[in-house]
Amino acid sequence: MWDFETDPAYQAELDWAASFVREEIAPLRYVISNVLDIGDPIRQALIPPLQQSVREHNLWATHLGPELGGQGHGQLELALLNEVLGEEPIAPIVFGCQAPDTGNAEILAHYGTEQHKQTYLQPLLDGQIFSCYSMTEPHGGSDPTAFTTTAVLDGDEWVINGEKWFSSNARYASFLIVMCVTEPDSPAYQRQSMIIVPSDTPGIEIVRNVGIGDERPDEGTHAYIRYHDVRVPKENVLGRRGEGFIVAQTRLGGGRIHHAMRTVGMARQALEMMLERALSRRTQGELLSKKQLVQEMIAESWLDLQQFRLLVLQTAWKIDRYQDYKRVRGDISAVKAAMPGVLNRIASRALQVHGSLGLSNEMPFVDMLLNAYLVGLADGPTEVHKTTLARSLFRDVKPADGLFPSQHIVAQREAALARYADVLAAHGR
Repeated sequence: MWDFETDPAYQAELDWAASFVREEIAPLRYVISNVLDIGDPIRQALIPPLQQSVREHNLWATHLGPELGGQGHGQLELALLNEVLGEEPIAPIVFGCQAPDTGNAEILAHYGTEQHKQTYLQPLLDGQIFSCYSMTEPHGGSDPTAFTTTAVLDGDEWVINGEKWFSSNARYASFLIVMCVTEPDSPAYQRQSMIIVPSDTPGIEIVRNVGIGDERPDEGTHAYIRYHDVRVPKENVLGRRGEGFIVAQTRLGGGRIHHAMRTVGMARQALEMMLERALSRRTQGELLSKKQLVQEMIAESWLDLQQFRLLVLQTAWKIDRYQDYKRVRGDISAVKAAMPGVLNRIASRALQVHGSLGLSNEMPFVDMLLNAYLVGLADGPTEVHKTTLARSLFRDVKPADGLFPSQHIVAQREAALARYADVLAAHGR
């Protein structure tokens, strides 16, 4: 049972990771054009040696079991590590736990054949290739019941046709895992299947690579894809036909916790910068740290951060304790729903304290704000998770028996007077 104190041996590894991220990984953002571009010689000269250091500290892909080259860490340990990695976007790649590859690896480990594991999973785990999760569609968003991309079995091959939107890392991926409608006449959540598609398969058209924020056109990493009669072997389906929605859940529960703890790391970084600025900048004859409104912004940010962090860690602990994502589904949705607001509020306050410098591209706050919107949409929009949380809360509540609520003061008073009538009468009341 976790009692708010991390095992000293693991804490030592976390301390090493924190120094490693800040001293060795953070500077790379200024010298590597795109960390996903394995063809970049500068990237290849710098990243693999750092990955080897991570392996030597037994922190490589720790979400995976020993049989897959990881440590098999539980969600609580993973959460604590991801809090450290959240300070630097490149860090997950150096530690072998970047999205969407982690989720795709879990799918392949659970549902892939031995051939799939040899061809796709092992190189993915070794950091030799990247993958893409191609699910969202331009007209239906992330709602699988609205998907229209189809895969039709023609002899020994699936023939895929349709469009996918925001397929992350497609331009650098060696393979894609595509959600397709294979059972159009089945119930809504039993119509889709997950299919492996090698990226060099004829018929894959990247219409454009979509960027976020001020990224230049066609230089983003989120692809708008059209599939034109794309043919792959029928053995490339992951799981049974029509189980695409179930397969998708394999990759989402833990992943949401990891995203949340990385958000904690990013928000903590914003708070640290806000504190430094308040103690460094003077206005109207005194430090910003002396201004009560600035003090309020810092206090509110600390409260936001600590409350959210404890919620995430408690949820991670529950996942480890119960080993049942369904049982903790409401908690996971709560984490997902709270995440964008926490980052948005803290990053906004930090930007404000930095003034025009905070608004400029010489500080990271605008990127943090964009990321707050991104985490509010990725893995299901915030609004969906709020309804999931509410439904989970309703499950353990019974409606009131009578006309008035069970905590109605009048009814409770009457019940109390009836229960203690003898005592009251004995004392003349």
